[in-house]
Amino acid sequence: MTARAETLAAASIAVAVIVLVLKAGAWWITGSVALLADALESVVNVAAAGAAYAAVRYSALPPDANHPYGHAKAEYFSAVLEGALIVLAASLILHQAWDAVWSPRAPEAAASGLVVASAATAINAAWSAVLFRQGRALRSPALLADARHLLADVVTSGGVLVGVALVALTGILWLDPAMAAVTALNILFSGWRLVRVSVGGLMDEAVPPEQLTTIRDLVRRHAEGAIEAHDLRTRQSGRFTFVEFHLVVPGDMTVTAAHEICDRIEAALKAELETAVITIHVEPEGKAKHRGVLVL
Repeated sequence: MTARAETLAAASIAVAVIVLVLKAGAWWITGSVALLADALESVVNVAAAGAAYAAVRYSALPPDANHPYGHAKAEYFSAVLEGALIVLAASLILHQAWDAVWSPRAPEAAASGLVVASAATAINAAWSAVLFRQGRALRSPALLADARHLLADVVTSGGVLVGVALVALTGILWLDPAMAAVTALNILFSGWRLVRVSVGGLMDEAVPPEQLTTIRDLVRRHAEGAIEAHDLRTRQSGRFTFVEFHLVVPGDMTVTAAHEICDRIEAALKAELETAVITIHVEPEGKAKHRGVLVL
């Protein structure tokens, strides 16, 4: 799985470079500040793709003495960096848009520029769909962050294309910097959302409520012979989901029997969550809290 994630991250760099060249070409053909804004965002895409590749490679390293739980959280740092780069790109775009308000000019060869920019947008849309599908399958925060960024780029690029076309058709020059400013604001929102999700991962955020419900149900259905499970806690770290809880069993149950129950629960959880890391603390019935996941 990690090898496939590395391959996808490397391919993202190549795709980002191709899109950057196309968008820069569209700006060079037309001189449109909105298309310049779109090209500036693609510079960020290249840097972000490189950061995602480095993070995916580092996160694949096995646990060591200093990192006994592995290196999976490195992918969140990549996503935070990508969010910061998005903010930088938005600032540059707003600066360009402000300058263009005071010295607007009509785009040149608008039709040719729009064709080139449309090709770049189509490539981004297709690759974003690939990254979303594979990122979810591989549970990779770095690939999903890259996919969300590209999707935001597709949306803003679509707006830019419409804006440049309207300028060419109507001759209303202020539409060009206005679309650049709208692009920047949309990019800022994308960056904020990306950073928020990544910080949640760095802060050991619990799994979503619906997934927690699934985990509790699996524990209940496969803990036959136990009394209850309490203090169930979860956290996400990159592609891994950590699950831990206390399992209360009858006081006269043998260690072997209790271990068999634990094995059964672990197998069920790992069938649902392939990358689950599970810790179960077995306790005698005197430790029951009569809350949590009641088995009997």
